[in-house]
Amino acid sequence: MDIGQLSADEIQEIITTARDDSRVNGLTHNFYKYPARMPPSFVRAAIEAFTDSGDWILDPFVGGGTTLVEARALGRSSIGIDNNELAVFVSKVKTTYLSDREQTWIRKLACELASEGNLSSKVERPTKWIRAGYLKNLNSSSVWRIRKIIEIFLERISRIRNPRSQSFLRCAVLQTAQWALDNRRVSPSVAEFRSQFLLNVDEMLDGMAELKSTEECHLRKSSIDTTVETRIFHTLAQDIDKLSLKSKLPTPKLVITSPPYPGVHVLYHRWQIHGRRETPAPYWIAGRQDGHGETRYTFGWRQEEGLPTYFENLEESFRSIQSLLDEKTVIIQMVAFSEPSWQLPRYLDVLEMIGLKEMRLPTKTGDKDGRLWRDVPNRKWYAHVNQDASSGRELILIHKLM
Repeated sequence: MDIGQLSADEIQEIITTARDDSRVNGLTHNFYKYPARMPPSFVRAAIEAFTDSGDWILDPFVGGGTTLVEARALGRSSIGIDNNELAVFVSKVKTTYLSDREQTWIRKLACELASEGNLSSKVERPTKWIRAGYLKNLNSSSVWRIRKIIEIFLERISRIRNPRSQSFLRCAVLQTAQWALDNRRVSPSVAEFRSQFLLNVDEMLDGMAELKSTEECHLRKSSIDTTVETRIFHTLAQDIDKLSLKSKLPTPKLVITSPPYPGVHVLYHRWQIHGRRETPAPYWIAGRQDGHGETRYTFGWRQEEGLPTYFENLEESFRSIQSLLDEKTVIIQMVAFSEPSWQLPRYLDVLEMIGLKEMRLPTKTGDKDGRLWRDVPNRKWYAHVNQDASSGRELILIHKLM
């Protein structure tokens, strides 16, 4: 559907949900709190407004998989792409269903882990991961107990032969470890960690059941006999137009995504232990590799004068994304800027140069420039200038092919 064909109710729903600052919950969204998440309610409103059953949806910077989860819930097939192995791992777990037998076995094993795992248990240290630096800053007196119980859990989980079950339980440990370690002043006790782990497993299984039920409900209402697919690829957005990948991707009706933000520091690949001490531990827990610095995930160094590397990567990425689109595809982005006064015009110039035309919602949004902005509470990112209040605002941009 074209933007000019939206009803007044659909437009208002997009505006309202874009500014939704409520806590993310429901379905499988809370399996892991990935940075820079879009509000699920906004993604849902956009999918309902711009797509129909049988349409495909693309998120070329998939992050924590919000787009893919909402697409499944609405009975739509989707494609997720990200160059971060952690994002790919989390997105796959969030959108992969487990059989009843697998769920029963997972609950049983989770209880065994929580009851048997104690600090006196002998466990083989993850030497490969330690040597590669993935357990950095986890040896202090305040967190080593949590690190040890994670090692015990992972040693047992690594022996699971069923890949879906192993990934699910790794994600449960990942979620619990994030709760215990990331940006937390005081670490919980081991007993609290065990209890939270069990709670997370139960809530994750309930969320997965809710997602499956919601998807089935939408498919029953649909007049189209279709099977929902979720395809996830670990690659750069710049490489989408390569023939080996492009041949596997159908033309999306909607692209909805949150690309890297110019001049804004987002920790996509690290946790912070008691302040600024960073650790790549989430990759160790997920059993995935990092091997890249911040600039790999943010299009470039945020302190580079004029951000030329950022805008070069932005252009390359959207040229590649554009190769999949047709004149019916709508592109929706949620993006923040450290200095919107010059970065936003430059950003729009890049998109226009490659053949994308900005579309405006046919109504007043309440913002001076006529665009749809949202304030993000408790933003913990850092701009490359001292005046970083701008990075606490996100802009919704809508484009189509010229």
